[in-house]
Formats: sequence, structure tokens, C-alpha cells
Amino acid sequence: MEKDIESIISKYSGASDLIDALEDVQEAFGHISEDNMHSINQVLKIPLVDILGVVSFYSAFKTKPPGKHIIRICRGTACHIKGSTILEEHLEDKLGIKAGETTEDGKFTLEPVNCIGACAKAPTMMVDDIVYGDLTKERIDEILGEYK
Repeated sequence: MEKDIESIISKYSGASDLIDALEDVQEAFGHISEDNMHSINQVLKIPLVDILGVVSFYSAFKTKPPGKHIIRICRGTACHIKGSTILEEHLEDKLGIKAGETTEDGKFTLEPVNCIGACAKAPTMMVDDIVYGDLTKERIDEILGEYK
């Protein structure tokens, strides 16, 4: 067991703390690895199947390391009406991955989201913490170029 994970989860005492423990582990490591789940199992005495069940149920928990840059494409109503589905497909083609995946080089992770909260600038996406609006395929290509 890694010392770092022990210190993260040692403040928790059981199943009622599982989600909090998982959130802290993911914040520290960027994802929840199989080793992390085994450590949680050993320290909190929660069956591994229960831990995996929670991790796989909640989409906020990731079992693979995220890319260096997280691209969040909005699927909200305003963005959908203005063509975000086509733009999401364009991103998948440009990056060579499907929604929810990370590029082989570890540079980008593509995450569709329900709403970014910038509906006036629909269609929108975020790269890390920067919001980009009024998107077109050409604008997406320009933005990706800034991160390559």
C-alpha cells in the first residue's frame, strides 16, 4: 500500500465515508486505480465489489488517468440545437478517440457534459478551465492547435 493513499483515507472509518474517501483519492491521483481500490478495501474494510460498484456507478469517478488537458463539450439544449453533436463528432475524429476516452499520447481527454452554463455563446466547450463559445469545426481546429 502506498503511504500517500494511507494518509488520505486514514481519516475515514467505514462504508458511510466511501464517497468522501473516493473523492479525496481521485483529487490526489487524478483517478481511482485498482491499487487505490484495494487500499481502500484494506483500510476501510469495505468489500472490493462495493467499492467498484460505487466507482462504476458515478460518472464523476474515473478509473484511468485523465489527459493533460480535459475537453468538455456541452450537450445542453442550447448547444445541442446549435450543432454540438456534430462538433463532438468532429472532436472525436480530430483526436482519434470517442467521448470519455483519452488520447494515446495522454494529451487530451474528451468529456461530454450536460451544461457548461454559457448558453448565450452556444455551442460551447471548455478546455481545462477556459470556456470557448460560438464554436465551429474551424474554430475547434484553431483551439486544438493552441494546445498541441
